[in-house]
Amino acid sequence: MKGKIVLVTGANSGMGLATTVELARRGATVIMACRSAQRGEEALSKARQQSGSQDIELMRCDLASLDSIRSFAQEFIAKYPVLDVLINNAGVVSTKRQLTADGFEMDLGVNHLGHFLLTNLLLDPLKRSEQGRIVVVASGAYKIGALHYNNPTLSRSYNPAKAYARSKLANILFTKELATRLKGTGVTVNCVHPGAVGTNIGVNRETGFGQGVLKMLSLFFLTPEKGADTAIYLASAPELVEVTGQYFYRRQIKSLSARAENMQEARRLWEWSEEQVGMN
Repeated sequence: MKGKIVLVTGANSGMGLATTVELARRGATVIMACRSAQRGEEALSKARQQSGSQDIELMRCDLASLDSIRSFAQEFIAKYPVLDVLINNAGVVSTKRQLTADGFEMDLGVNHLGHFLLTNLLLDPLKRSEQGRIVVVASGAYKIGALHYNNPTLSRSYNPAKAYARSKLANILFTKELATRLKGTGVTVNCVHPGAVGTNIGVNRETGFGQGVLKMLSLFFLTPEKGADTAIYLASAPELVEVTGQYFYRRQIKSLSARAENMQEARRLWEWSEEQVGMN
């Protein structure tokens, strides 16, 4: 990874931080995209210390705000005209229905639409790389997901599992459609199910609600380092140079449900997403 430029979203804790540390350790220059400047600074210092590398930088990006994403992309491209690896790692699970700054349901807004816009804005620097790679952190939760075009903000019958599963199905369909659109460009895109990982996802940062449950469940979870292993593999393995549009678990390509393989659905979601983020 020496000389490679890598961008990791949600890099201030959990798998994002573990991914940052390992890729920096391997010689990459890693840019940590974080929502909170304070938590980002703490994570930056930790990442430099743990990796032994100073080639790690912090940039602020709030995936719940389209304006923030656009500003970030502009600033990033001005500084780094080439991007070798984009790791769409940031993720939220909302315990109650919330909306982003632009009025999207939070899980779909951050996990899918925020990354959808960010990825599209960074395609040019990815195409300038010798072999650009995009890694999308999805989840096996996609199996119970449905897209709900007629109720996009889930204003009727909200529940956390439904919201999260929908966003993860969207991640996979996005990967499938993007792989098709990137054919012949030298840029690959794959998604990963990291397994059940003990991270801060689902913890209410204001009240700390969920910390106790998380501690109890963490006995059965993978560490963030183990959870990040396949994303790191997708970002760096030379044998994957031509592998694209696949869903990985434990470094292996896994089959998907018919719904997640539906290319008509993938195109429909892409067009809907373009409209939502104002790309068309």
